[in-house]
Amino acid sequence: MSSAVELDKASTKHRRRSRFLGKEKTTQFLPFHVPDIGDDEIESVVETLRSGWLTTGPKVKQFEDKFSQHLGCRHAVAVNSCTAALHLALDAVGIKEGDEVLVPTMTFAATASVVLHLKAKPVLVDCCPDTFNIDPDQIEKAITNRTKAIIPVHIAGQPCEMDRIFEIAGRYNLRVIEDAAHALPARYQGRMVGTIGDITCFSFYATKTIATGEGGMATTDNPEWADRMRVMSLHGISKDAWKRYTSEGSWYYEILNPGYKYNLTDIAAAIGIEQLKKCDRFWLTRSSIASMYDEALADLPEIHRPICRPDVQHAWHLYIVQLELERLRITRREFIEALKEERIGTSVHFIPLHLHPYYRETFGYKPQDLPNASAVFERIISLPIYPRMSEVDFERVVTAVTNIIRKYRR
Repeated sequence: MSSAVELDKASTKHRRRSRFLGKEKTTQFLPFHVPDIGDDEIESVVETLRSGWLTTGPKVKQFEDKFSQHLGCRHAVAVNSCTAALHLALDAVGIKEGDEVLVPTMTFAATASVVLHLKAKPVLVDCCPDTFNIDPDQIEKAITNRTKAIIPVHIAGQPCEMDRIFEIAGRYNLRVIEDAAHALPARYQGRMVGTIGDITCFSFYATKTIATGEGGMATTDNPEWADRMRVMSLHGISKDAWKRYTSEGSWYYEILNPGYKYNLTDIAAAIGIEQLKKCDRFWLTRSSIASMYDEALADLPEIHRPICRPDVQHAWHLYIVQLELERLRITRREFIEALKEERIGTSVHFIPLHLHPYYRETFGYKPQDLPNASAVFERIISLPIYPRMSEVDFERVVTAVTNIIRKYRR
């Protein structure tokens, strides 16, 4: 498994640069992200196709077993997205209509949407201005007698302040469901994310740290929650329903609850098994790129580089910078367009939920209600960071960013 020691070893310039895959010069558009899919994944998919199993089957079970072993948790339930994992997790811990769940405003739509799907209410909480993670100082202020759970989101792959979150959750008897879509592999005080919260949810979307195209996983040490999620992920049919198509199974099944269609396919699991083998190597490369960005951008006061708390292992799914707009004659939107003109792809993570029409109109949120998220949103840009980046790719990004700043600095 990955460790802080490995990151220290990977910090020298020679080792950082030696892991890049190529140095060829190009002026083609540099995407924000490119998944690292190789022959191993292709051969695994072909093998699966030839096996006759296209949907949930033995490969999914194998992926679950390997994932739980990799993290050190007792149970892993494979599903078709992190959104599905979050939905099943909230259902498993008993979130019901009328309950309230604390959700960071700085997150993707899915984190709060799953609360609404259960007819509960997402209560938005502001972020820390430096890490963009949920602000523990604001959590307790948002708790009411209807609050039943908290969903911390580990933005960019940096774990939230989990000790403080658990202390609050313990005092108010709240469940903690971690949205770890960005956080594989990440550690908090030496513990792997995926072994900390009541249930932790991961994403294997095409842009994530390991990718199956679409896919997700829920991890927990609670066998009852694991069983509930497994049953509910496939129409509420009794456990291991897929085995009814094997020599071990039977045509007979029972509907235990009205469940969902959230199962992962063996084709996706075949990719996931091979990606998981490379997870730590991918992390080392992303960590190296992050270190190189830190070094290359250090002399630009117009940019705030991401901080990394000393008690965590950052997964570096994203490298998010903040523009010091007061020092520039350009907006964030114009900065992104200038990078696009240089053939550099970027993104923004995220548009805070309270700024979206649905949350404004349904719950009455205003920008000033969650001021930290409103402020940082205007300044943040996610730069490309992924294992297939070459040294030339990296230098193109840094050169473009530097030239734009020099051109538009006050």
